[in-house]
Amino acid sequence: MARTNPVQFIQQTRAEIGKVVWPSRREVVLTTVMVLIMAAVMALFFTLVDLIIRSGLEGVLNAF
Repeated sequence: MARTNPVQFIQQTRAEIGKVVWPSRREVVLTTVMVLIMAAVMALFFTLVDLIIRSGLEGVLNAF
């Protein structure tokens, strides 16, 4: 593996950072909102599943 000096490393790093396509403000806001919505939906789903499992387990345990 070839070694580069620190100046070349910094130049190569800047060149690679220049290739990065940064998202627009609108894209960031939309994806953030979608993540928050999906987190809320998943929290609701797991809450309902937990309630169903708990009530089923209580029913089985109360039967005995």
